[in-house]
Amino acid sequence: MKKTFLLTVMAGCILFGGATLAQKVKSSQVPAAANSALLKKYPTATKVTWEKEKGNFEANWGGKSGEDMSVIFSPNGAFIEQVEAIPVGALPSSVTKYVAANYKGAKIAEAGRVTDGAGKTMYEAEVKGKDLVFDNQGAFIKID
Repeated sequence: MKKTFLLTVMAGCILFGGATLAQKVKSSQVPAAANSALLKKYPTATKVTWEKEKGNFEANWGGKSGEDMSVIFSPNGAFIEQVEAIPVGALPSSVTKYVAANYKGAKIAEAGRVTDGAGKTMYEAEVKGKDLVFDNQGAFIKID
C-alpha cells in the first residue's frame, strides 16, 4: 500500500510538476503576433531561441550563452518583460549585502536587470539555483 502510494505521488510529480517549466519551442510554433512584436521592438536580435512558459513566449539571444537578453511576450504580442544580463558588480550594493546576510558563503551566479511592461525596473540575482528578485533600490521582494 505504501509503495503504491509513493509511486502514485512520484508519477503525479513527473506528469504535472514539469507543466510549469519552460519548454523550448521552434520559431514556427511561436504565434505570429509574438514574433512580429519581437522584430518590431528588437530589430537587431539574431540567433533567437524561444521557450514557452506559463502560456507566454520568451525569446533569448545575444552573448556567448545566447541568453544575454530575453524578452517575454504574450501570445497576442503584448510585451510583458525584458531581462538583460548584467555583471554581478552592477547590482545595487544592497543586493550583495542581502545575499551575504541571508545566504552565507553563497555566490551570485548570474545577475539581470528586469524591466516590466510598465517600465518598472527590478533586479534578479541567481543564488543556489534560485532567482531572487529585488526592487530598483535593491530591496528584496521575492524568490521567483
